[in-house]
Amino acid sequence: MKDILEQINHKDGMTVPEGYFEDFASRMAASLPVRDWEENRGKVMPRSFWQKVRPYVYLAAMFAGVWCMMTMFDMMRPASPGLSLENNSRLTAALDNDSFINDYVINESGMDEYLIMEDLYENGFTPAEYTATDDNDYNLTDI
Repeated sequence: MKDILEQINHKDGMTVPEGYFEDFASRMAASLPVRDWEENRGKVMPRSFWQKVRPYVYLAAMFAGVWCMMTMFDMMRPASPGLSLENNSRLTAALDNDSFINDYVINESGMDEYLIMEDLYENGFTPAEYTATDDNDYNLTDI
């Protein structure tokens, strides 16, 4: 490999004198002027009250912003029309029915959700019959 480089005259004129980089750092430091900030390098300036408290204030502001954002999203959400007793006469009638309460609310018979849904479908319940009207009254036939 060395013979190949000597055959093509690989010297391009980019050479450095012997020992140039050995004392380069000391020569460079001696040739540069001293700045004010270099003289104060070892001294630590005291932090002001605001510099100490600023990260905590920013953190509190971030949490307050998130809380306000979540409150606004909650206020813009439409109210659920549905399951309050005073707006729903069918639900009130179902809760007044003792057999309905015993069969579907109080689970002493050991019925799980699958058996309840199976029983509803056997009695003719279809989800299409469950429709909301404008007065927040739900139509369920044969509850």
